Amino acid sequence: MSPNGSDRSPRRPMRRKLLQALTAGLVLATATGCTWEDFPRLGMPTPTTEEAPRILSLWQGSWAAALAVGVLVWGLILWSAFFHRRSRTKVEVPPQTRYNMPIEALYTVAPLLVVSVLFYFTARDESELLKLEKKPDVTVNVVGFQWSWCFNYVENVEGSSGDARKAPELDAIPNRYKDAFPANAGGVYDCGTPGTRNAQTGNPGPTLWLPEGKRVRFVLTSRDVIHSFWVVPFLMKQDVIPGHTNAFEVTPNKEGTFLGKCAELCGVDHSRMLFNVKVVSPERYEQHLKDLVKKGQTGYVPAGIPQSGHEKNRESNIL
Repeated sequence: MSPNGSDRSPRRPMRRKLLQALTAGLVLATATGCTWEDFPRLGMPTPTTEEAPRILSLWQGSWAAALAVGVLVWGLILWSAFFHRRSRTKVEVPPQTRYNMPIEALYTVAPLLVVSVLFYFTARDESELLKLEKKPDVTVNVVGFQWSWCFNYVENVEGSSGDARKAPELDAIPNRYKDAFPANAGGVYDCGTPGTRNAQTGNPGPTLWLPEGKRVRFVLTSRDVIHSFWVVPFLMKQDVIPGHTNAFEVTPNKEGTFLGKCAELCGVDHSRMLFNVKVVSPERYEQHLKDLVKKGQTGYVPAGIPQSGHEKNRESNIL
């Protein structure tokens, strides 16, 4: 019995609260709308490029490492709480330990081991994801600006004459990227505004067309501030920096219309910097380029701010 004569144990309210918390957690976990098939991706969308599964695997591995560390830490906390709790019958002070060499070695070696493993897999996957082919199938110059996007399709399209390697609009792009441009690529372009809508889905922003099964190189340039080019189901994004050109390549392997956005806070209307990516068959992609020619959207729009002297020196040292 409790001191006040009641049979009610003071631990029961705590147990009741714990049961309520577990029930609430179960409800939240099952009411998110996710299916069992979605769970292994741990919040990531379904990959739609050949390179995306590598990123997903790295994401899952990081979660596994975090869970292992969490289980170890939680286990040590619970072990200390239960096996070293104060005895109700003994009032003497327990033996005091100033240090414990095995434990100190554990919390020194374990973090180093975790960081080393994560660093290895991250460096390995990053080197593969940023690898550029000598001649990609398709090259698109993505131009970010406040508050939308332009897409320069560096292609040899019938009805558009010129040479992308010599086009003054593309002077901001370094020669090491221009060397991979197709010969006599007159090119076409498409630009958007925050009010532009995709005709098929109604989603805001311009639409970037890509061919399925072709290796696509994105050459990223900016006209003003730092943006970030992110196609959500590609699981890949990269900064768009004024005075510095970034590039990466993907191979879309699933047709459909996907969402893209700027992932870098770039100003007051950052949230409106949305776009769409429409992956179609190579035949439909070629037809889209011809449609842009018919609209008079031939040549290229200015790529952005030219490379800074510091960046040119850096690249010359690398090359």
